[in-house]
Amino acid sequence: MRTLWHQTPVVIAALAASTLVALPGLSHGTAEEQQLGVVVTQLESTTKQWDGAPLPHFPTGQAEVQILKITVPAGVTLPWHHHPVINAAYVLKGQLKVELLEGPSRVIRAGESLVEVVNTVHRGQALPGSDVEVVVFYAGTPGTPITVLNSDVDGASKR
Repeated sequence: MRTLWHQTPVVIAALAASTLVALPGLSHGTAEEQQLGVVVTQLESTTKQWDGAPLPHFPTGQAEVQILKITVPAGVTLPWHHHPVINAAYVLKGQLKVELLEGPSRVIRAGESLVEVVNTVHRGQALPGSDVEVVVFYAGTPGTPITVLNSDVDGASKR
């Protein structure tokens, strides 16, 4: 059985980098880190969602992180949905168009990241030419769904 661990070098690099942070006296951007040959590239640091709205506060209680690698075939449009939890994506391959039910859209390409919208109805589309492979990091609490389908978009609340 193939696991995300074997398929996603980005996850492995992130875990390796977090291990370095845990070592006494070693933090990102130091001369010691550079001497080890470690290269750190900040992909995102924001308090806002991709549509410009502020990120919500984290809920109280036990935190749960889920990391998914999602493959969407070229040309496929996902159904309207929303995420009740904060999440961020990194595109490994292809081009993904994300669009709000009412509002802007954005295209993210391989090598780019995106902080998703929370509790806002949206969908994604793998643009023609290549399947999209994306790693998504979800931060919520146990028992909270990470994605909710909005099959009745007319009755869906936008936020």
